[in-house]
Amino acid sequence: MSDLDLIPAGRTFTAQEITAYADSEHRTLDEAIAEADVLVSCPHAGARIPEELVPFLSPALTRRLQYDFTDVATAAIVREWARNDRRIVAVINPHPRLVRDPNRARPVDIAGDLTAAIERTRAAGPWQRVDLSGVDAIRPVTFSFFPILEVPTDDAELDRLVRTFVEVGERGLGVYERTRDELTERFVAEKLRTGGRFTRLSFHDTMNTTTTREGAVDVLRAPEDRLPAVVALSNRGDARGDQRDPADPPTMDPERLRALADVHRAGFRVEQPDAVALNTPYLGSQEIRAAGARFRELADPAAEAALELDAVQAEFLREYLLGADAVDELHRPGTDWIHEDPTHVREVATACRRAWDLYRAL
Repeated sequence: MSDLDLIPAGRTFTAQEITAYADSEHRTLDEAIAEADVLVSCPHAGARIPEELVPFLSPALTRRLQYDFTDVATAAIVREWARNDRRIVAVINPHPRLVRDPNRARPVDIAGDLTAAIERTRAAGPWQRVDLSGVDAIRPVTFSFFPILEVPTDDAELDRLVRTFVEVGERGLGVYERTRDELTERFVAEKLRTGGRFTRLSFHDTMNTTTTREGAVDVLRAPEDRLPAVVALSNRGDARGDQRDPADPPTMDPERLRALADVHRAGFRVEQPDAVALNTPYLGSQEIRAAGARFRELADPAAEAALELDAVQAEFLREYLLGADAVDELHRPGTDWIHEDPTHVREVATACRRAWDLYRAL
C-alpha cells in the first residue's frame, strides 16, 4: 500500500489546473474557445488516489493494479496534443474512476448503488466475474475482478465509506464534471453566434488483456470485447455509424463519423482499414449520450448547414498508446507501472492532430 500513488488529503483541484490548450501563457480561455472546434474530455485519465480513500482500499492493491484500472495513457497524450494544436481545448479528470465514474450517469442514490454492487460482488466471491450493470458508477472490483475496496461489514463504517467517497469526489471529479459541462456550453454559445462545427470528443483507452493476481496484464479478453488495432470511434450507432435504435439516436452524424474514421486511418497511417472500427466493441457511454441529447435540443433544421454539433467517443487500444516496450513489460508479473516514452507520446499526439486536421479539410 505504501507504493501507491496518492493525492495528498484535502487536495482540491481548480478548473484551470485540469484544462489544457495551446499557448495558454498568452491566450485566454475565451480566445482558445473562439479558435477551437473540438473539446476533448478525458474522464478516466486520472490515476492518483485521494489519500482519504486509503483506509477503504484492499491491502493487496499495487501501483500496477491502481494504474491499470484507469485510462492513464490518455492524460499525457491529450496534454501533448493540446499544447500543440490551437484547434482543441481539453479537460482532464484528475481523479481515478475508483472515486466515481463520470462516464456513467451520476447515481441518484450513491449509497444504494454501491451497496448493491458490494452485495453482488460478495455473492460472486473474490476474483469471480460479477455483473455490475446499472450500479457501476463506483466499483468495488476492477475489470479483472480484483477486489479493490476492503468493504466494511458494519453499517456505520459503510456509511462512512460512502460519505468519504462523495466528499472527496467533489474536490476532483466534481470539478471535472462541472468544468466539462461549462466548457461545452461556452463552445455552444460561441458556435451559435458564429456557425461552424463543434465536436465533443470523449477520449479513452482499453487494453485487450486484463490482469492476473501476480500483476501480469496478459489475460486475453473475450473476442467480442477486444478493440481494433488503433481505435474504435463510437456514436451509439451500428458498425457503419447509422442509427441502431430509434430510442438511442446517433450522437454524431453517421456520414461525418465515417469520414472521421477515414481520416483516422490516414492520420494514424494504418495499413489495415479495420484498425479503425465504428461502435465496436463499445457504443459510447454517458459523456457522448449527454452531449448528444444537449445538441439535439439545439437542432434547428433551418440552420443545419451553418452549424454542426457532434459527440463521439474514441476508445484507443492501450497497447497502441503505450508502445511495444511498455506492453512487453506489463505482460510480465509485477507491482509497478511502466515509464511512458516521451517520443511515443509525441508521435501519438501528432497523429491525433493530423487526423483532425484532415477532418477539418473535408
